[in-house]
Amino acid sequence: MRKLIAAVGVVAVLLTAACGSGPAGSETKEIKSGKVGGLTVGISNAQGVLKHGDEEFTVTFKDASGKPVDVGAASLNFHMPAMGTMAVMNNAATLTTTAAPGVYRGRAKLEVGGEWQAQIAYEGPAGNGKGSFPVTAQ
Repeated sequence: MRKLIAAVGVVAVLLTAACGSGPAGSETKEIKSGKVGGLTVGISNAQGVLKHGDEEFTVTFKDASGKPVDVGAASLNFHMPAMGTMAVMNNAATLTTTAAPGVYRGRAKLEVGGEWQAQIAYEGPAGNGKGSFPVTAQ
């Protein structure tokens, strides 16, 4: 009986990983999206809100028809310019591919709440693109 329970647990973990569920899985709400190159890039998570501190999210690249597109190598940096005595901040995200083309899991540690620039770049099958759009962290 213990072997059966253990086997079911392993299968459940494998299915969860394969389906992309979890904190940054398919059950997400858009935080913000913007045009980067010829694609629309969306950042989303389960809450639909970006918060300062350790955050997990999904980054999705879509073509003009709204279909996710494989972009190959992708990067995301959260940038906040210097303000008053506060120095410029750059918080790079770690992006990892998922089983779904054009969908990446992301993780970043945002130092403070406020207005950030999501600086995104990609290079691969969908061509090259680079751009940014504002996103607010609470």
